[in-house]
Amino acid sequence: MSDPAHPRTGTTATRRVPLWDNARFACIVLVVLGHAMQRLTYDSDIALGLYLLIYAFHMPAFAIISGYFSKSDSPGHRQMARILTDIVAPYIVFEGLWTLTKWLVEGAANPNPTQPSWTLWFLIALAIFRLVLPYLALLRWPLLWTVVISISAGYWTNIDSTLSLSRTLGLLPFFTLGWWLADRDIVRRFDLIRRGRLWVRVGAVALFAVTGFAAWYFADLWRTAGLRQWLFYDASYQDLGGPWWSGAVRLALMIVALVLSVAFFALVPRSGYWWTHFGQFTMYVYLLHSFVLYPFRETGLLRSAEPTWLWLPAVIVASVLIALALATKPVRTAFRPLIEPRPAWLFADSTLAGREGRRSDPTGSRRPRDAPRAW
Repeated sequence: MSDPAHPRTGTTATRRVPLWDNARFACIVLVVLGHAMQRLTYDSDIALGLYLLIYAFHMPAFAIISGYFSKSDSPGHRQMARILTDIVAPYIVFEGLWTLTKWLVEGAANPNPTQPSWTLWFLIALAIFRLVLPYLALLRWPLLWTVVISISAGYWTNIDSTLSLSRTLGLLPFFTLGWWLADRDIVRRFDLIRRGRLWVRVGAVALFAVTGFAAWYFADLWRTAGLRQWLFYDASYQDLGGPWWSGAVRLALMIVALVLSVAFFALVPRSGYWWTHFGQFTMYVYLLHSFVLYPFRETGLLRSAEPTWLWLPAVIVASVLIALALATKPVRTAFRPLIEPRPAWLFADSTLAGREGRRSDPTGSRRPRDAPRAW
């Protein structure tokens, strides 16, 4: 592969970097799996262990990828419009669909766009991330400040799930880290994309094995401590019943998330495969998979599914198949008006809603600047 251009030069390479698409698709499979297996975790220690392992790092890793592809320059009109067309508009559309779904199925709904339904919180978080990034980039120690913000936010009970603010501030350091890696050109300077040493991969596998074992072996302890809720970043320490030093717990969880994310990226294949291009369309998987899983969630089919050794592998395979299916071209064609709306009527300059330079992925995978940002 030819040397990619520097992320800040504005020039583009002629080839995509498979690693990023592979990482995106792997992350979205973990998102689907985490939601699909949730009901199994109540009665199965091994399911809970796998669940905690996934939630310990998969959204931080997604945030890192998102930050890596984000610009800290003063936004122009097109960049500002993208936040509305690529994030806010799909959020409003799917929040409305979820409100309608709950009303039809459950007989009651609360049409409140300030309280995101299920998976939609990440869209609001992305919008806020991109709005504040130019200001964070002005600071001398942006990573340090965002860590302080994340830890401090847990002490204020008025920071809650409204507009996803608690999760947004909690995950802000990972998004900022992704931007910092690109801004400092760390990947190219250390030639990370070509370094797939065996001992690194073995170490990464060992790390996941040890962490997964600890998550399973101490499952009762984690249930009692409510670790699942701590990994969501969506509640204050007081609501979680934490002590005054709960900030240290969040810092420890952030360090674990960072280490596991590094191990995850070390294991992601660098080469392209038949499924690699699906990493360009994770927005479709992210927004649609919850509707596929909703019947299983509401009926409680998996709540008492036994034996675990049979159902858990079945859920894993099903999650991969769901992710693959929702990223296929027929699905994209059918749902493109909802997921990639072009509301030209919304703008004084209707060209701002055009297709040129658009993204169809919450991490910006289809923007023209994908190729230069190699790993």
